[in-house]
Amino acid sequence: MITLSGSLLLTFRELWAMRLTQAMFAVATLAWLLLSFALNMDVVEGSLAAIRIFGFDTSPTEAVRDAATGEWVQQAVSLDNFMIGINTFVVGAAYFLGTMLGLFATMPLVGGFLEQGRIDLVLSKPLSRPRLLLGHLIGVWITVLVLAAYLIGGVWLSMALKTGMWIPRVLWAIPIITVMFAVMYSVILFFGVSTRSSGLGLVIAYGLVFISVILASHQAMLPVLSPAAAFVFQGFYHALPNFAEVVQILAQLVAEEPVTSWYPLTSSLLFGGVLHALAFLWFVKRDF
Repeated sequence: MITLSGSLLLTFRELWAMRLTQAMFAVATLAWLLLSFALNMDVVEGSLAAIRIFGFDTSPTEAVRDAATGEWVQQAVSLDNFMIGINTFVVGAAYFLGTMLGLFATMPLVGGFLEQGRIDLVLSKPLSRPRLLLGHLIGVWITVLVLAAYLIGGVWLSMALKTGMWIPRVLWAIPIITVMFAVMYSVILFFGVSTRSSGLGLVIAYGLVFISVILASHQAMLPVLSPAAAFVFQGFYHALPNFAEVVQILAQLVAEEPVTSWYPLTSSLLFGGVLHALAFLWFVKRDF
């Protein structure tokens, strides 16, 4: 346990020394502070009468048909719907942008960790290779977890205090974002250990995010494909991480709706678990 904590501490120090972690904390702080101070709402009987955001007035109204006259009239948007929309936007932005920035910020760690001379020194210590790599991974995961909790928790708390509405299921986004980051980070780790090129792993991880957007349209794509092409498309859908589709799970959690399918998350976890296992196996057996 002491040796594992030492590896963790080393990872934390490296992340802090890179200054990118401080920058991400600063951006997260600026984001939720600006949103908190820039948003002013007039609430009348549970509905929004007026909204002012960043100095601009908006009319939060929606058209509904009057049952008696048949005419379309403007009705104020409920506070519930508005809060769901704001939280969905914040969670979605944190999921995509946070993961992309997190991968970019932590990518140099793998290259530095495996740098010739440094890895030789670390491996000479009385520390097993699996524990050494596990300490590195846990350090990165904890850092991302804290960043996600800081951003989403800060926005959730400020909005709840401003409106008096507490939607605790929004906080489920924190572990899901952390887990999906770990899935995509497994790509960087695997290619970093196998090729010593963390940059290659970052490019492939970004590529898989883009591919997942295409794979998310599988229900519309499969009927128009030939049987052979549909078989290949389905193979990629089940084998690769469904990063884009996890957004739907987050949106349903924020809206306090039942999740229609957990498969995108579970299949992505399987992908990440397999790639992490291969990275550990390669790291243990490779001659550095």
